Amino acid sequence: MPKLSAQARARKIRLLLFDVDGVLTDGKMFFLPQRDKPQENTQLSAQGSIEFKGFHAHDGVAISLARLGALRTGLITKRFSETVALRARDLKLEFVLQGIHDKGTAFKRIVTEAGLGLDEAAFVGDDIVDLPAMRVAGFAIATQNARADVKREAHYTTPHPGGEGALRDAVEFLLKAQGKWKKVLDTYLTEHPTVQ
Repeated sequence: MPKLSAQARARKIRLLLFDVDGVLTDGKMFFLPQRDKPQENTQLSAQGSIEFKGFHAHDGVAISLARLGALRTGLITKRFSETVALRARDLKLEFVLQGIHDKGTAFKRIVTEAGLGLDEAAFVGDDIVDLPAMRVAGFAIATQNARADVKREAHYTTPHPGGEGALRDAVEFLLKAQGKWKKVLDTYLTEHPTVQ
């Protein structure tokens, strides 16, 4: 059976799932020590630190564009982070799974919950922990900064690295392959006339 092209795979996609660290972010994690009561105790609290991450505005717009193009979205990440939970709420992501060690099984569960087939779902990843989800996805996307093993198994590699608009690249590729880009762009600009 002939292998499907990236565009042919992209045309079928109705659900876009993605990793966080290295996809929505550049992969760096910042931790700020958290003190219980500095005047009484200089030891770190039980949590130890406050984690914070940086997200790119282009990726935020990508989620709005995806929604206008009838693409459902969500994330699957191995780590648990309140920062990620906050960003997911801000973006109104439909599916949010944190603390997941088996991303392949989680991916299949979300696809089933969405009432779709695996060939209708894409996954964006950057490291080997993402391979189980990428291997079952109808369309596997690697970020430009992905590890070589991940890029080898991807159907498409984004021009930008994670945290620098990689998710936007993925959304644009999908919408253009589906012939929706111009309509989605026009709708977005009509709804957000002050966007520059």
